[in-house]
Amino acid sequence: MIKENFINKLSKNLSYTPTEEQALVMSKLVTFVFKATGREVFLLKGYAGTGKSSLVGALVKTLSQFSMKSVLLAPTGRAAKVFGQYANTTAYTIHKKIYRQKSFSPDMTGFTLTDNRHKQTLFIVDEASMIADSADTSGHLLSDLIEYVYSSIGCKLILIGDTAQLPPVGQLNTPALDELALSEYSLKVTEVTLTEVIRQSLTSGILYNATKLRNIIQEEMFRTPKIEIKKFPDIENITGADLIEKLETAYSNGGKEQTIIITRSNKRANIFNDGVRGRILYREEELESGDLLMIAKNNYFWGEKIEEIDFIANGDVAQVVKVKSYSDMYGFRFADVTLHLIDYDVDIDAKIMLDTLHLEYPSLTPELSNQFFTKVMEDYADVRTKRERIKRVKLDKWFNALQVKYAYAVTCHKAQGGQWQNVFIDMGNITEESVSLDFYRWLYTAFTRATEKLYLINTPKYFLSEISNDL
Repeated sequence: MIKENFINKLSKNLSYTPTEEQALVMSKLVTFVFKATGREVFLLKGYAGTGKSSLVGALVKTLSQFSMKSVLLAPTGRAAKVFGQYANTTAYTIHKKIYRQKSFSPDMTGFTLTDNRHKQTLFIVDEASMIADSADTSGHLLSDLIEYVYSSIGCKLILIGDTAQLPPVGQLNTPALDELALSEYSLKVTEVTLTEVIRQSLTSGILYNATKLRNIIQEEMFRTPKIEIKKFPDIENITGADLIEKLETAYSNGGKEQTIIITRSNKRANIFNDGVRGRILYREEELESGDLLMIAKNNYFWGEKIEEIDFIANGDVAQVVKVKSYSDMYGFRFADVTLHLIDYDVDIDAKIMLDTLHLEYPSLTPELSNQFFTKVMEDYADVRTKRERIKRVKLDKWFNALQVKYAYAVTCHKAQGGQWQNVFIDMGNITEESVSLDFYRWLYTAFTRATEKLYLINTPKYFLSEISNDL
């Protein structure tokens, strides 16, 4: 009886009548919520426009109405913010929930897996396509997440994601959305996939084209895409000559924080960022108050004493509040600044490295990083043991300077997990020879970052459909 009441309430909490497919998924989901025991995980995969977000939002609301406990998680601060908005409750980064600070760590992370003090709690993780199982700065994030959740009585895990999106950086596949990969953690997997685009989404050119791109990914028939723009008001092809006007309009209507340019490389991102700052924002200095920056590498130093955040993550967006001073040290250039971390709504004082603003790499290369480490290490030559010298370096404010990029134009991996009202996709320098699985995942992921308007910049004619329904 309680299960039937739960399903009825869940249906009422949706903003529309569920499709047959959604109703089947809801039934399996509720069975999992009430009956799953031990190491069972629910894998909810859903493509853009299939109602995945609405369904999860309704689930969270229904759990609360039945006094059932849930915790919402996502891989990044921006993804957690988006998740919290559509679920209408607070979502946390995975890192903040499952790790705790260590006084000192030789591997520089400063964090270790914490105890799961929740009991009989459903952990719901969005954007699971971004979760890697290879070692990162926190260890193996997927395995650590699983260990954390199932270490406490009655806790269960729901993983949510879209397999058509880009996999984690450096990986060919998406382990957190793969039943076989999850079963290797001794998990019993219930897997469902939402594939049917709900009717109200079909009027969106963004979702219409994203659906066609996703179908090609499924079919693995990587022909040249034919993007349909003529019959949809929310998608537009523009030339480079139109870009400034369109960006100015987007900035005026939604603000810089709700507009992003997505491109294929850091080199092209640098070109766009320089153009935006010089020709639209009229920035004359290398760094000015109001500038938007994106964190280019995880940083555990500057947020250590700030309760709202656990660490400053690769991909987090910050706005410069004040530039206090500049300095040169160890062969690099730095600025002391006050930053507003947009996704956490908190201000911090930090030192940033200016050199990374212009590098054609995501952050310092291994060679530059080693060079930097060696020079800082020399300042601690009077310290007796090597271990202690390394410890001092890893606590050094210069060595821990934030590595940043301008955030007006970014690569698709940097944008993943976020959403913006206005998205501009750089289609320049893309040829028919570029078409591959990686390209389709890149394009699909870029398309689905937009919530209101999508602009394609300099799209080759052979990528555009002359006839409706011809993608």
